[in-house]
Amino acid sequence: MRTASEMELMLRGYGLTTAKILYHYPDHPHLLQTFIWQEYDLAPQFPVLFKFLDFWRKTLEGPLHSVAYTHKRLIAPNEWRKVDGEFVLH
Repeated sequence: MRTASEMELMLRGYGLTTAKILYHYPDHPHLLQTFIWQEYDLAPQFPVLFKFLDFWRKTLEGPLHSVAYTHKRLIAPNEWRKVDGEFVLH
């Protein structure tokens, strides 16, 4: 299966999602640790982020405390146009 390039994802409506995940240290549950996660995802459903959080809950030992996220579409299909020429400046 071929993985889509970042440009293909952006043209399909994906944007860059960054999540700040606070979790409890497994050996010291009273301490919190920060993990930063970043990936291209689709708002407002965020299937990639929720898949990662589901993996975390099932696989990793550090219980989640909280998740704060931000999302930014970097480019949209209507921002592209066909160009028939190019100027080269020296």
